[in-house]
Amino acid sequence: MSKKTGTHFGFQTVAENEKTRKVGEVFHSVARNYDLMNDLMSAGLHRAWKRFAVEISGVSAGDRVLDVAGGSGDLSRLFAKKVGSAGEVVLTDINASMLAVGRNRLIDDGVFVPALQCDAEKLPFPDQHFDCVIVAFGLRNMTHKDKALAEMQRVLNIGGRLLVLEFSQVWKPLAPLYDAYSFKLLPLMGKLFAKDADSYQYLAESIRMHPDQETLRQMMLDAGFAKVDYYNLAAGVVALHKGWKI
Repeated sequence: MSKKTGTHFGFQTVAENEKTRKVGEVFHSVARNYDLMNDLMSAGLHRAWKRFAVEISGVSAGDRVLDVAGGSGDLSRLFAKKVGSAGEVVLTDINASMLAVGRNRLIDDGVFVPALQCDAEKLPFPDQHFDCVIVAFGLRNMTHKDKALAEMQRVLNIGGRLLVLEFSQVWKPLAPLYDAYSFKLLPLMGKLFAKDADSYQYLAESIRMHPDQETLRQMMLDAGFAKVDYYNLAAGVVALHKGWKI
């Protein structure tokens, strides 16, 4: 009998297909309170991080943008304003609950973009279709990050940009305080406000298992991106990586 390939789900080691199911359960659970918890966990800073990503993207009127693992639609909303009626923004997420929340909130705000449930490792778009691809707080949940990055590179036009906004490695002197916040306060907030401590325990663990800034930069280079750079935000709690397809 062949041995199943293992991967990490937080600090656990699970079969690859098991991770997909478990991550799905986490996001089905948190979808309804996702924005509330983001505001509480980051003191609203996640909105500034997303606006910064849009500004750094270089997107302009008429561009095509793909929002991968776009969740509640914050970035799709911001990019839709940037590209205008002549451009296109496509919102995607592998999780039906998250996608429904994002689609409904965009519609309520009068923002109409296509919303498509799909796997980032198998994007259903043609080669060289988008001017910008962004994945925010989603890459760390993907089983095969290398495959997802390669797919994002494939669907980008020559001269297109990939932006990865993700939790990263905090400045070392702050690590003890950040660990206390992550493993004590986050699950407590999840229990009190979302009635779900376990999902926010997974969040803290998944951040620790995600590649650090330099490792992710190298992964993007290996996927075919050029001129990859990154910006540390909030002392490295979050990093924004940007790479070009040339």
